[in-house]
Amino acid sequence: MKKALLIMPDFFNYTDVITNGLKKMGYTVEFINDRPSNNAFVKAFIRINRKFLSLYIKKYFNKVMKKTSGTNFDLVLLISGQSLSFSESMIKKLRIKQKNAVFILYQWDSERNFPYIKKVQYYFDKCFTFEKNDSNKKVKFLPLFYSDYYKKIGSKKTNNVYDFCFIGTAHPKKYSFIKKMSKQLSKVYKKKFIYFYLPSKIVFYYRKLHDSAFRNANIQEFHFTPLIGSQFNKVYEKSKTVLDSPQDGQDGLTIRVIEALGARKKIITTNKDVMNYDFYSENNIYIYDGKFDYSSPFFKEEYKPVDNVIYQKYSIENWLNYMIKGE
Repeated sequence: MKKALLIMPDFFNYTDVITNGLKKMGYTVEFINDRPSNNAFVKAFIRINRKFLSLYIKKYFNKVMKKTSGTNFDLVLLISGQSLSFSESMIKKLRIKQKNAVFILYQWDSERNFPYIKKVQYYFDKCFTFEKNDSNKKVKFLPLFYSDYYKKIGSKKTNNVYDFCFIGTAHPKKYSFIKKMSKQLSKVYKKKFIYFYLPSKIVFYYRKLHDSAFRNANIQEFHFTPLIGSQFNKVYEKSKTVLDSPQDGQDGLTIRVIEALGARKKIITTNKDVMNYDFYSENNIYIYDGKFDYSSPFFKEEYKPVDNVIYQKYSIENWLNYMIKGE
């Protein structure tokens, strides 16, 4: 049986989704967190300057190397956001140790937000990005995916409890837009579910001091544990519309947009580039620019089914097959 080493952030349930996708392709999977801890301080320092944690990261990487040294992997798949703690020399060391493996990099953030990732692209056989603007001869453009769960939602008729929902991390720009959308939508949509997540209260107070978007924010608006599992699933399944706004420095479609496609839900997003995707329809997607036109087809018409070939294109199966097999 083929063996895969999956290195990525441990966030929400995406580790399980990708792991299960690889298993369906015939791999046994070893998962490694891309940082030594999910502690809020560790995550913050890795984003600001990983040199502060160099000894801690080195110790963690040595444990990783010891843990994986007895296995010859066929595939090393690195899903990178801003949290990647491993240095260039560490990636090189892993590459030398796993000399028979195919190394694949997927960039789940923009190079504007995480320019360091360009330094390690050299060590990968294939590189992909969700950011169209970051694609080039070395790095291929590949949008994100929806899991089998969202496909199941999209395959059945549900009675909506909520007119719209948002569940996600309260990045300043995102928080500001979701608040505005929610307030304006209350004119036509009465039932909502908003869940702003922050890693800790310290992050909230930092934002309060440094970001104008949080100037008038109340701590009671936020949750400090992520909404996951059955709670998350029930909200998404029972919502007619999903709200979306990318964080600063990103132009690629967030996974929320692709998951809404998979679940056959309507979506309101601030990302204008969604118009350039093959699944775009005015019936299903509304591009928010600060105000709403309630006479648009989005508010007047029912959800318009997407062509099945286009729909399947964004599944987790296709996402993995394209990276690994080139199909």
